[in-house]
Amino acid sequence: MKKLHSFLNRIAVALEAALPVDSPSIDWSTQCAAVWRVERGQGALIPVVTSSPVSLEDLIGIESQRERVVSNTRQFLHGLPANNVLMWGARGTGKSSLVRALLQAYSDRGLRLVQVDREDLIQMPYILNALADQPWRFVIYCDDLSFEEDDVSYKRLKSALDGALSRTPDNVLLYATSNRRHLLPEAVSDNLQTEWVNGELHPGDAIEEKISLSDRFGEWIGFYPFDQATYLRAAEHWTKRLGQSHGLAPEFCEALQLEAVRFAQGRGVRNGRVAQQFAKYWVGRELLKKL
Repeated sequence: MKKLHSFLNRIAVALEAALPVDSPSIDWSTQCAAVWRVERGQGALIPVVTSSPVSLEDLIGIESQRERVVSNTRQFLHGLPANNVLMWGARGTGKSSLVRALLQAYSDRGLRLVQVDREDLIQMPYILNALADQPWRFVIYCDDLSFEEDDVSYKRLKSALDGALSRTPDNVLLYATSNRRHLLPEAVSDNLQTEWVNGELHPGDAIEEKISLSDRFGEWIGFYPFDQATYLRAAEHWTKRLGQSHGLAPEFCEALQLEAVRFAQGRGVRNGRVAQQFAKYWVGRELLKKL
């Protein structure tokens, strides 16, 4: 009886998740961002207030990546052909900050942002229906997107991006960030299926399946760990910007550079996030001395 009850409960949850969703009305003329929230299998667009402190000009060390994303976004806003974007690579290098900075820069030109958690991508058809026929240009944003080996929800995302019978609305693009280039874990055993056929290299089925999802993104943009010079440039930018906002005029002298290097060494990584954290540490400490 207990097993039967558990089985029926799983069926009920699955049926509830499959029901069409009626989203509450959002005034996109005044609202720039929303999140897709799911409760008890029912999803809805919930407006959120965004006020990112990071602008496009603050994104030091990823200038080439920034320009590619900005160019694609501008094409999209002008109604020109544009691609879904996958930003993959090292943590803390500005992938998520870049998406938020885009909204700050282009919301007055019709850009709107909808954040969707990976677990809720199964409701992608309902999300697309809620955004279709709107006069605004929507970027669906999935942060830290990746799937485990036994997770089949990525197949719903594949269909939504390309290959489904229903076409993705022209006013919607997907921007995703991930630490994995192909979004799925890759094992050495996958490469053992690769074979040569008439002088051509043919990947195995496992590799083909994993690559097929990332192939839906027309733009693959890699983000890499900073070298020391790039890290120091970012640390200088953030230290001066944060210091000036609190009435300080820091000079990024050799002693301060050395302190920034030691700060990064203590974390074992150099990136834009650590540069910003160093600025908060140093500026906060100097302000505390004045109290």
